[in-house]
Amino acid sequence: MVLRILKFIAKFVVWFVIISVALAIIFRFVPVTYTATMLLDEHSVTRDWEPLSRIDRNMVSAVIAAEDGKFCQHDGFDREAIEEALEERARGERQRGASTISQQTAKNVFLWQGGGWFRKGLEAYFTFLIENLWEKRRIMEVYLNVAETGLGTYGVESGAQRYFGHSAARLSADEASRIAAVLPSPKTREAVNPGGFTARYGNTIEARIGVVKRDGLDSCVYE
Repeated sequence: MVLRILKFIAKFVVWFVIISVALAIIFRFVPVTYTATMLLDEHSVTRDWEPLSRIDRNMVSAVIAAEDGKFCQHDGFDREAIEEALEERARGERQRGASTISQQTAKNVFLWQGGGWFRKGLEAYFTFLIENLWEKRRIMEVYLNVAETGLGTYGVESGAQRYFGHSAARLSADEASRIAAVLPSPKTREAVNPGGFTARYGNTIEARIGVVKRDGLDSCVYE
């Protein structure tokens, strides 16, 4: 009985690896039209896939400034940020975000929202896959197309149309920063006439865009 269970588990793991690698290879080339988050969204979903060539560089700089300043340097995991988050947890302090753009992309494409160690483990596995099977440019392209940018709104093209009435191909630094400021909590924040923290956070992101461009922190996307 035990042997049969072990064989079943072994077969399951082998097929899981085969299927997950196959999906990662497919999504390296094929647009991700739907994700679990979109399918489970209780609102009417708006999404519009655009290649990175049609997304303003300001948007790329803004999400790097806001979400992951080491995007071009790390292998999918910001170990320094993870260590700091663990130290804060040990001290009982509010934990800062340690999730990279690569991790968020892996979660958005292959998994579901929410916490738990099991999902975190799967997220790490899929992050490893895309970091090794995709280029950084592709990771950024997919992220900007599947990230939730508002209620029922997915991708920066849909976000740009919703908030500013024009394409993501011509986002100003201010507009890109406001969309980036919405990303951590897209169901409760608005990019148009933001107030309080969202407005201040957007201004901070806009100021950081200059640093991203000056220091070439987005170079891996445009090399």
